[in-house]
Amino acid sequence: MTPRLLPAAPGWEQRVAGLVRCAPPGGAGNRLVTVDGFSGAGKSTRAGALAAALDAPLLEIEDLCPGWDGLSRAPALARRGIGDPLAAGTTLRWTSWDWEHDRPGPVRSLPPAPVVVLEGCGAAAAVLAPVTSLAIWVDAPAEVREQRLRARADWPVYAPYREVWRRAEEALAAADHSRERAGVVLADPRSVE
Repeated sequence: MTPRLLPAAPGWEQRVAGLVRCAPPGGAGNRLVTVDGFSGAGKSTRAGALAAALDAPLLEIEDLCPGWDGLSRAPALARRGIGDPLAAGTTLRWTSWDWEHDRPGPVRSLPPAPVVVLEGCGAAAAVLAPVTSLAIWVDAPAEVREQRLRARADWPVYAPYREVWRRAEEALAAADHSRERAGVVLADPRSVE
């Protein structure tokens, strides 16, 4: 699949919301939209804007990622707790991760919604593809991503794990060809000619 390249310019969220509404629904008529990309690309910001445009709940894959070395397991956990139940029209249920104490957190649940947006590294992984209506990859130049990461309030907590996480997200994206399989690549306007 050749992804549609869209600059993240004003109005992008309405254009993508239109694509979501035209995307094939899951078995129960619901749609799972995934927003993936490398750390600092702008996934959270873009996913939040898209969820607002769709009046959809926004879930973060990091909420169920089992720790700093668990990114490779997160997509399968998301499939089991979010993707499969949504496709079946049943309550979504997953065990969250308590990042502060580095252990499983409380079980969370959400009734099925017409559209659910799932954001985070690994959200467009191959294991989620069968239950995903539209996968979006958020792109930004490496130097922009790094600058954004260092400007975050949680940088002091994230910094010691940056290389571990970077290697994990790059390995997952490469193994699953996440960017190449996305229906939309949402590009930083500065990187689109």
